[in-house]
Amino acid sequence: MASKFTEIAIDCADPGGLARFWCSVLDYEVHGEDEDDGAVTIGSPMVPEGKNRRGPVPPTLTFAPVPEGKTVKNRLHIDINPTDREQDEEVRRLLDLGARHADVGQTGDESWVVLADPEGNEFCVLAGRHP
Repeated sequence: MASKFTEIAIDCADPGGLARFWCSVLDYEVHGEDEDDGAVTIGSPMVPEGKNRRGPVPPTLTFAPVPEGKTVKNRLHIDINPTDREQDEEVRRLLDLGARHADVGQTGDESWVVLADPEGNEFCVLAGRHP
């Protein structure tokens, strides 16, 4: 058996605020808040926990507070796929939630839209791939 991709850890200044944003984006819920270090973990409400669960597992996101701010383009980013609306409608919804357009060197011919979350972490909204 191989390993499963189960979690993404994201450094940030405001774990609660970023968790709320991503819960709205992904229709996730808060799974835990660590009172000691301030980290907040979110995940799908429809996925049972457990190492022995077979099949793919939607990854959880853990937001951990760090003192330094983001300074350069992400080396790893999240791609999302709208499931119940078209890409342009989803981009408008995400902008209303607090995302903003991000320039990472796009040419304008891409089929995806690059946005940044409220703390500047880039992510892409894809058009052609639907789960």
